[in-house]
Amino acid sequence: MSTPSATVRRQLAWWAVAVVPLSFLGLFFLWPVASVLVRGLFEDWDMAAGWAVLTSSRTLEAIWTTLYLALLGTLGSLAVGLPAAWALGRFEWRGRRTVRALLTTPFVLPTLVVAAAFSALFSSSGLLGSWGLDQTPASIVLALTFFNVSVVVRLVGNAWETMPSSLAAAARTLGASRARAYWNVTLPALAPTIASAAAVVFLFCSTSFALVLVLGGSRVRTVETEIYLQVNQFLDLRAASVLALVQVAIVALALWISARVGGARGFTQAVQGRRGPRRFERLAVVGALVPAVVLLVLPLSALIERSLRVGDGYGLDHYAAIFSVPARNVLPVSVAQATLNSVVTAAIATVIVAVMGLLVTALVARRSRRGSLLEGLTMLPLGVSAVVVGLGMLLTLNTSVLGVDLRASWWLVPIAQAIVALPLMVRAMLPAVRSLDPRLRAAAASLGASPWRVRWHVDAVLLRPAVAASLAFSFAIAMGEFGATAFVARPDRPTLTTAIARLLSRPGAENVGLAYASSVMLAVLVAAVMLASERWRARSGGGL
Repeated sequence: MSTPSATVRRQLAWWAVAVVPLSFLGLFFLWPVASVLVRGLFEDWDMAAGWAVLTSSRTLEAIWTTLYLALLGTLGSLAVGLPAAWALGRFEWRGRRTVRALLTTPFVLPTLVVAAAFSALFSSSGLLGSWGLDQTPASIVLALTFFNVSVVVRLVGNAWETMPSSLAAAARTLGASRARAYWNVTLPALAPTIASAAAVVFLFCSTSFALVLVLGGSRVRTVETEIYLQVNQFLDLRAASVLALVQVAIVALALWISARVGGARGFTQAVQGRRGPRRFERLAVVGALVPAVVLLVLPLSALIERSLRVGDGYGLDHYAAIFSVPARNVLPVSVAQATLNSVVTAAIATVIVAVMGLLVTALVARRSRRGSLLEGLTMLPLGVSAVVVGLGMLLTLNTSVLGVDLRASWWLVPIAQAIVALPLMVRAMLPAVRSLDPRLRAAAASLGASPWRVRWHVDAVLLRPAVAASLAFSFAIAMGEFGATAFVARPDRPTLTTAIARLLSRPGAENVGLAYASSVMLAVLVAAVMLASERWRARSGGGL
C-alpha cells in the first residue's frame, strides 16, 4: 500500500511529464484554433460584420455545398461499400484478402493524389473526358466515394465477418425466407455499425479540402475552400475566421452524430467455418465487388496513363522533368527538391509525433480522470479541420507574440503535420498498450528487474510492431498532408503536395503532366512506407 507521500510524488511526476504534450498542444493547436474562433466572433466586437459574412449568399452557398457533397459522398460510399463488405465479410474465397487489401488502399492515399487521379480521369483528354464531369460536383462525389469506401468495407466488413451465422440460420429454421431473414435479422444487427460508419464517412467528406480545391476549381466552393480563397485571394481574415467557426460547427455536428451512434459494438463471437459462396452466390459476390473494383482501378489507371502521355504518344518525359526546375512563375525549385523537402518535414513530424505520442500513451494508459482529460485533449485535432489549424497558425505565431515569427520558418510545416497525425498515433497505440498482460511485468519484476528494465525489455519489445506501424502511418499522413500545409508552407520551400497543387493550377500540358507524374510518385512513396511497415509487423509477429 502506497503512502500519501508516494502518491504525491507519482502525481507530481505525472504532471511533470504531461507538461510537455500539454505545452505542445496548447501552443500549436489550442491557441491558434481559439484565436480563429475569437477573431471570427469578437474581433473589434463588431458582431454585425461577422453576422453579415455568415448570412451572405456566398457563405450560405458554401455551407449548402459542403453538406450536400458530404451527404452524397456518404450515400455513395455506403452504396458501393456495403455490397463489398458483404462479399468480403460473409464468404471465404481465393483472393479475398488481396481484394480486401486493395479496396482499403485508397484510405492511405493522400487526398491530393486522389484528386489528381479523378482530374486525369475526367479532364477533356482523360479516359472519361467525354462524360463532361470535369470540375463538377459529380466528380467530387465520385472521388469522395472512392476515398471512403475503404472505411465502410473495414468497419461494416469486420462486423459482418464476426457476426454469428446462427442468427440468420435461426430465422430460416422458423420459416423466414432468405430475404426476410436478411431484412429482419442481419440488417438490424448491423445497423449500429452501418450508422457509425456513415457518420465517420460524413465527417471525412465534409473535410476533404484537396478534393474540392482540385476537382471543383472555381465552380464548386465548400466552407474549407472558401476559407482558403478568403485568405489567399481576398486577404479577408475576418471572413475566413467566421467560416472557420462554421467549419468547426459542421465537424462538431458530425462528431456528435458519430458519438450518438458510436455505441455499436462488434460481435464477440467469431465466425466458425466461414464457407465459400455457393454456385448462385458466386455471381452475387462478383456483382457486389465490381463497382468497388472499377471505382478503384479507373482513376488510378487514368492517373498513370496521363503521367506517361507525351504529345500523341507515351514516354517518361514528365518523370524526367521531376529533376528539372520548371518556369520560375510555376515552381521555384524542382519537384525532386520539393519531394526531399516533404521527406525531411515528414521525418521531423514523425519524430515529434513519436515523442508526444509515446508520452501521452504512457500517461493515459492507466485510466484516470486526468488521463481521460489528456486523452480527450489529444483527440481534439481529429474534430478540427486542418485548414482551420493552418489558418490559426498563420494568424497567431508571429513576432509580436513569441518574439520570433514562426510563420516565416519552415519548421512550422512539420509542426502542423505533427498536430494532424498525433491523435491517430495515440489512438493506434492505446489499445496495444492496454492489452499488455500485467503478468509479464510481474514475472520480470519477480526475477529482479527494475521498473525501467521491465519497460525496456518487456513493454518495449511487445509494443515494437505497434509503434513501427503507427509511426509509418504518421509519416504517410505527414507526406500527404495538404490542408494545414497549404497555409504554412513557404513559397520558396514547397512540399510535394503544395508543388502538385501549384502545378495543377497552372496552364500547359507540361505542368499538368508533371503534376500527374509527381502524384504517382507521392502515391508510390506512401504505399511503399505502408507496405514496408506491414511486412515488418508480419515478421515481428505483432500488430495493432
